[in-house]
Amino acid sequence: MNDWTPKLNLSAALQQLPLTAEDGFVLSRLDGRTSVRQLLTLTGLPPERLQGILSRLVEHGAVLPDPSTVPSAPTPRPPPVVERTEAPSEPPVAEEEPVCAEEEAPEDATVEAAAGNWRAVFERQLHPLPEDERTRRARAAEEPELSAFCFDPVPTVIKSVLENMKVGLGHARLIARHHHNPVGLEALCGRAAFTMDAGVRRWLVRNPQLPSGLFRRLWAGRRLLEQYKVAMDRDVPEGTRRTAREVLRGRFNTAPAEERVELILNTEGRVLASLVGLSVDGKTAALLCGRTYRSPMLIQNIARWSAAPPALIAHLLKQEAVRRQPQLRMLLQRHPNAPADARRGG
Repeated sequence: MNDWTPKLNLSAALQQLPLTAEDGFVLSRLDGRTSVRQLLTLTGLPPERLQGILSRLVEHGAVLPDPSTVPSAPTPRPPPVVERTEAPSEPPVAEEEPVCAEEEAPEDATVEAAAGNWRAVFERQLHPLPEDERTRRARAAEEPELSAFCFDPVPTVIKSVLENMKVGLGHARLIARHHHNPVGLEALCGRAAFTMDAGVRRWLVRNPQLPSGLFRRLWAGRRLLEQYKVAMDRDVPEGTRRTAREVLRGRFNTAPAEERVELILNTEGRVLASLVGLSVDGKTAALLCGRTYRSPMLIQNIARWSAAPPALIAHLLKQEAVRRQPQLRMLLQRHPNAPADARRGG
C-alpha cells in the first residue's frame, strides 16, 4: 500500500458530495499531517478498505490526489507589488472587531458534511433502542455507530462512548458540539487529553449547556489572550462570555507582567475597556514603556485607560506617531496621569 499523506481539498463543496458515514469518518481524521500508515492504526480499517475509501474520496474531489502520481506544475510568478500610500493621520475609532475563540480547523467543514449521516444513523437505528441497550452497545461500538452515538442526549451513553477503546479527538469534538447535557460535558472534560485539544475547547465554549463552574475550572489557568478571545467571540453564548470576562479580570491581577503586556498589545488596547478599575504593577509599566508605538488605535485606547501609568503617558507623548497627530496628543494631555508640563501644552 502506497504511504502518502492525504490532504483535504478545501475548495470542495463537501456537503454536496455523496459521502457515506464511513467516508466522513475517514475525512474527519485527515489533518494534513497523518500518513496512510498512521490512518490504518487510527481508524482500525483494513488496508484494502482504507485505500478504497481514499480512492473514492479523491475521485469525488474531497481529497487531493497523491502528489507522486500527479505531475508537478510550474511555479507561478508572484503578483506585481503594488505600492501603498499612507492613510490620513486621523486616529481611528476604537470599534470592537469580531474575535474567534480558536482558529477554525479545516477538518470541521469535513465533519459538518458527515455529521448529517451520523445523526441519521443515530436517529433511525440507535435512538429507538432502550437506554440501557444503547449504553451497553456504545462501549464496544465501531464506526459508523461510534460517531453516531456521540449524538445521544443521555449522559450515561456518552460516558460509555468515552469508555470505548476506539474513541478519539473526532468523537470528543462531536460530543463537545452536539451533546447538550452538563453531566455529559463534565464526563468529556474528565479526559485531560480531550480538553487540551483546540477543537474540543472551541465547541465547548460555544455549547450553551457548558456549566460556568466547568468553564472556570478549564480556563482559569489559560493565557490572558485566550480568555479574552472567548469573552469577545460572538459565537459564544452570552452567559459563557460573561463568565470569561470575570475570569479574565481575576487572572489579570495575578498574571505575569509579560502576559499582561502581550494581552494589551495584541488586542490594540481594546481589552482595556474590560479592565476598568484594575491597575498594573511597575514591571508591566516598565515593559510597556520600553516599546515604540506606531499604532494610532493602540495609543488612543491607552489614552482612554484611566489607570494608564504616568510614565507610560509621558512615554507616549514622545512618540513620533503622537507628534504627527494632534488629536492623539490632545487625548494624552487630558489624561489625569499626564505630566503637568504636558497638560500646560509643554
